[in-house]
Amino acid sequence: MKRIKDSELIINSDGNIYHINIKPGILAENIILVGDPARVSKISRRFSKIEHQSQNREIITNTGIYNGIPISVVSTGMGTDNIDIIINELDALANIDFKTREPKKSFTKLNLIRIGTSGAIQPDIAIHSIVASTHGVGLDGLLYFYNSDHVIEKELTKEFIAQTGSFSNLPKPYIVSCSEKLMKKVGHNLFQGITATAPGFYGPQGRTIRIPLRHVELSEKIKNFSFERHKVLNFEMETSALYGLGKLLGHDALTICAVIANRATGDFAVDYNKTIDEMIGLVLDRITS
Repeated sequence: MKRIKDSELIINSDGNIYHINIKPGILAENIILVGDPARVSKISRRFSKIEHQSQNREIITNTGIYNGIPISVVSTGMGTDNIDIIINELDALANIDFKTREPKKSFTKLNLIRIGTSGAIQPDIAIHSIVASTHGVGLDGLLYFYNSDHVIEKELTKEFIAQTGSFSNLPKPYIVSCSEKLMKKVGHNLFQGITATAPGFYGPQGRTIRIPLRHVELSEKIKNFSFERHKVLNFEMETSALYGLGKLLGHDALTICAVIANRATGDFAVDYNKTIDEMIGLVLDRITS
């Protein structure tokens, strides 16, 4: 295998990977990803023991023990661009020999579970509900920078484009499925459906304050999409990249999101901390059961 160049995999002089800023051997194989750095301590305070804590920029990494099982919690920041950094570096920490700069002979599969918040677009998904994402539909174009055709759900993507249209001057959408293993283990008895991943919070999700939208009907078309058993339940900003990169690298990935707004009804959960706490407990208990 060809040695990975210094400029492509950046390892600091102290042996830490560039952005996450930790060394190999610190991460657990079960990793919870959160956008908000404040949620790292919210989760890790439930651990019986914390073995590692570090921070670089908005990226906080805590590794500890829950129900006797090692768990890492890593904050990613918002958006698929940050997910691109974090997932590639998590995989490198697990599967690249930092001395030789070559892939290790034995592969380590990671369980990557994103916990976050989202806005529902279906009127029957009430605020304070919890959604497990069967698929992520990427509106950002990230996965097309990689050789990714084999992980994209081609028929579902084609039907999504046919029903929603309006993509002549926008990135081509792509749809990737979650890990069936993690869905069975963690996502059962929750709302399940497609999550739309937007490259922004306002215009890309159909919100406008002072800037007019070019594609005024796009959000409504996404809401009305239906194919076989599939519907889009919610909007957020990370899942499609997590699922796509996870599959390309051979890892299992799942997103679990609390619904704090319903775009169809106009409702917003002013105090959603209790729902977040319940979601955290549910995910920790199920991933370690």
